Amino acid sequence: MDQLARRLGVPDAVVIGLGSMLGAGVFVVFAPAAAVAGGAGLLPALVLAGFIAFCNATSSARLAARYPESGGTYVYGRERLNPLAGFLAGWGFVVGKTASCAAMALTIGAYLWPGQARLVAVGAVLAVTAVNLRGIGKTATVTKALVALALAVLALVAVVGVAGGDLALGRLGDPGGSGRGILTAAGLLFFAFAGYARIATLGEEVRDPQRTIPRAVPLALGVVLAIYLVLAVVTLGVLGADRLAGSAAPLVDVVTAAGLPGLAWVVRAGATIAVTGVLLSLVAGIGRTTLAMARRRDLPGALAAVHPVRQVPHRAELAVAAVVILVVLLGDVRDAIGFSSCTVLVYYAITNAAALTLGRDPGRRLPVQVLSGLGLVGCLLLAVNLPLASVLAGFGVLAAGTAWHLVRQRSR
Repeated sequence: MDQLARRLGVPDAVVIGLGSMLGAGVFVVFAPAAAVAGGAGLLPALVLAGFIAFCNATSSARLAARYPESGGTYVYGRERLNPLAGFLAGWGFVVGKTASCAAMALTIGAYLWPGQARLVAVGAVLAVTAVNLRGIGKTATVTKALVALALAVLALVAVVGVAGGDLALGRLGDPGGSGRGILTAAGLLFFAFAGYARIATLGEEVRDPQRTIPRAVPLALGVVLAIYLVLAVVTLGVLGADRLAGSAAPLVDVVTAAGLPGLAWVVRAGATIAVTGVLLSLVAGIGRTTLAMARRRDLPGALAAVHPVRQVPHRAELAVAAVVILVVLLGDVRDAIGFSSCTVLVYYAITNAAALTLGRDPGRRLPVQVLSGLGLVGCLLLAVNLPLASVLAGFGVLAAGTAWHLVRQRSR
């Protein structure tokens, strides 16, 4: 079996994690989350989503250190639970994240050239695929540049919002939604944290995985949570809950409210850069999960090929790119956040269930099984409290994949 090259250290892995998360939360999901949680519920929902993500990150890091190969929870589910659990995780990840890729690509098109959003989206998919096909080292290098630019723009928005955006902390207490509204918002906001597992998904390309992965995952997650909290306070404090809920581009509205509409183009450019970073790492992550599933014949075996020079799963990445382009051209998936969150929450529920089968780590004050148990319950709770259409679509796709898998197993 062809193996991928181990080229990523702790800094590279952290950057890939940051590139996977920064963008989706800040530029896409704050508005719909505010619409269901209200002003008083947005920050609690963000903290809840971050805590469940931390539980999942702990489980992911432990499992990835034990099984340092491509595939993430697809591999952990098979090894620790059973083949069906592994398939369900891999299927949910590939389908949900493919929808996310199309949504991110269309977001890039909407920011750069609204009149030709689909054409630009196709170009973005082709561009990031070309980068990924050159090797994981190139992916990490490009992601570093994208993350640096995105962080600079986000810092600019925060400073402008605090200095001249009529920031009123009293708006953080605007009437909130119900308890279920907070759970729904947390489920939507979880979409913004899901990228930390890209580090585990790329486990076969990480140097010294037993040391690198447990360090990189919580580092990336902690940095992103701090950034999200700051920007949530700024956007909510400047715009208020109602205006934030109805905003198509909240950070653009923040700089406009500060009396600097000329900076709107800078924020739009920053959004494009950040979302491109997310798309770059998403395509890489889906390609690795597809590779793992093809190796075990849960997907066509031809997709298991590894390029002899670049040492990347080139057929898997090309197949992913083709499917994403097809979805971009035929459908409008900019509202796919709930669907993606549903399938990915099930993915992490399986992660936590697999981690519960591991023994207690020596030297830890808090038994990690407690975090895994809380993560399992939290993922299922958030999944079933998402908008009904998202729940039906997500579980419907998972059920269809399960039926297909069982039929194939029986035919064998």
